Amino acid sequence: MLRCRRLLLCLTVATAGLTWPLSVAGQDIERSFTTIRLWQGDAPGALGDADKDVPTAIVYLPETQSEPSEPSGAIVIYPGGGYGTLAMDHEGHQIARWANQMGMAGIIVSYRHRGRGYGHPAPMLDAQRAIRMTRHRAEEWNIDPNKVGVLGFSAGGHLTTTVLTHFDTGDPEAKDEIDRLSCRPDFGVVCYAVVTLNQPESHRGSQRNLLGPEPDPSLIEYLSNEKQVTSDTPPCFVWHTAEDQVVPAENSLRFYSALVQHQIPSELLIFAAGKHGIGLGANVPGASQWPVLCERWLVRNQFASGSRNHAASGL
Repeated sequence: MLRCRRLLLCLTVATAGLTWPLSVAGQDIERSFTTIRLWQGDAPGALGDADKDVPTAIVYLPETQSEPSEPSGAIVIYPGGGYGTLAMDHEGHQIARWANQMGMAGIIVSYRHRGRGYGHPAPMLDAQRAIRMTRHRAEEWNIDPNKVGVLGFSAGGHLTTTVLTHFDTGDPEAKDEIDRLSCRPDFGVVCYAVVTLNQPESHRGSQRNLLGPEPDPSLIEYLSNEKQVTSDTPPCFVWHTAEDQVVPAENSLRFYSALVQHQIPSELLIFAAGKHGIGLGANVPGASQWPVLCERWLVRNQFASGSRNHAASGL
């Protein structure tokens, strides 16, 4: 078993016109977003038709240019919250705005979870649907359907590794056009994620909220996502902190080890400092660099063109 110390490396319908503050170069500006339903009718397994039963996508698109621009990449974002709530600010809206700074679309998924009365498979179905929908709306949103990736934190990181290892190419016979499209991500960004289940380093609260108090052993195996990596798993950028006592870095080490075993082009960063739930990591020594390093990785792999600062630096 790998050890961390060996790798210390330093809303129910579309709603337009809403805004969220964004700070760039010391100036506060506003960035608009749109909220849309993932399904126009009831979501699969819906327990009712209240707001809590309606999963949505919150869409941030990069600023449009005066002249038509090349289609951008997109990041579908899964906030954490132990499958019992959603950390929509620092693991959602802030991340979508960061994606926009890189010239990418940011799509935050408000997925069903135990706090709304839902366990597996509802979060996975919502997460997969958001990927399909992004590709379905690609022309409208000026997105390259071949550059649609996923990013998630903590339990949202588990959801990220779930869709990275459990996907299909769509059902060509489906009546719903969206369901005809692939839900395989083109890349993944895995942030202090819950990955393995029913192990000493597992986050038992996330597991309980997702699967209940006495889950079937076969389901634990199925959703221990380090065991589900194959040669078809997309490339990944994985990061964690050694100081995280809530979700130990062993989770990321297990996932990265599986990626290496299957020769998936990926990168891993384990930062020494940083407690659980730091989001973009502002003012955390070392870990505050993960957004820059991730952006470089996205640019090198041609998923993003990069921010102005990135382009100016030649990195």
